[in-house]
Amino acid sequence: MPTARNRAALSRLHDATNSGDAELIAKTIDEVADPNLIFHAPVPAGASGAQALKQVWTMLLRAFPDIHVTVEDVITEGDKIVCRNTVTGTHLGDYMGLPPTGKSITYSEIFIVRFADGRLAEVWGVVDVAAQMRQLGLLGTP
Repeated sequence: MPTARNRAALSRLHDATNSGDAELIAKTIDEVADPNLIFHAPVPAGASGAQALKQVWTMLLRAFPDIHVTVEDVITEGDKIVCRNTVTGTHLGDYMGLPPTGKSITYSEIFIVRFADGRLAEVWGVVDVAAQMRQLGLLGTP
């Protein structure tokens, strides 16, 4: 059943990202994502496809080596899966030009993933960057 296969692929990716192992994350992305993945979220300049996803995780692991993604909700419809996540981590490396602060952060994100042939083909992401920036001291409280 395609829905179960898609959920399994996304679950493998979540497990890999929570391992903190950059090599495992990159290998898992190669296995579960189409190389020409379309990524509708801010990505590093010059990156596209599955390579963009790898670069995002390289950046996140460098900045937050203890990063952890908790899946709060998963909704499946046809060839798409929606995940609402809570992300936690400690800012121990450079992040978007900000030197390490040692501060802990918690923020929310929602991703919609479209699958084709059991692989991630397209991703839309909304990440609460404002919460990240407030917790890192770059924005005042609302």
